[in-house]
Amino acid sequence: MLGDSNPLVLSAMSEVFERDQRFSLVATTATAEGFLGMAMRVPVQVGVIDWNLPALGAEKLTEVLRSQENAPRIVIYGHDHDPSAPRRAMSIGAAAFVSRSAPTETLVQTCLEVADGKMVFPFLDVRDLRSDPISALSRKERAILEALSEGLTNKQLSNRLGISTNTVKFHLSNIFDKLSVKNRAQAIAFYYADRANSGG
Repeated sequence: MLGDSNPLVLSAMSEVFERDQRFSLVATTATAEGFLGMAMRVPVQVGVIDWNLPALGAEKLTEVLRSQENAPRIVIYGHDHDPSAPRRAMSIGAAAFVSRSAPTETLVQTCLEVADGKMVFPFLDVRDLRSDPISALSRKERAILEALSEGLTNKQLSNRLGISTNTVKFHLSNIFDKLSVKNRAQAIAFYYADRANSGG
């Protein structure tokens, strides 16, 4: 059974598992509540859930499922820009963690191993994680993030960089996307965490 809030990811994953003779896809859902409701009615051996599955999230959902009899073994499908995610997934009782940037085959193989009773938690090399999202930012975006970390408003950013406030908003939206954060505060926190990790 699959749970992912992204319809594209959900349909792509469904296709992969439906085509593979070793699996029988029971159901798909875009919410944690939907997953829980289905898992309580239908016998499911393995569930793949998005780390940020609305509205409960994977952590809460996994904890709730663990208290049920014959609950599916859970594979968390999450982003690897949060190095603590696999460890947290393990601590809440998930059977595996697979990065969303891993090849599809990794997800399939992990599900087979979990169905076999194994626990699968990748050794995450911190150096791989350091090919970190900040390195994906353009020079302009890095300059904006740096200025943002000083607490500048959009107007101040626009004055400092000689660009319009609309352009600032456009760059900020790109920065949030690339860092997978939702707002300025999270972007600033990410920036400082990155500097601390890189000794900068």
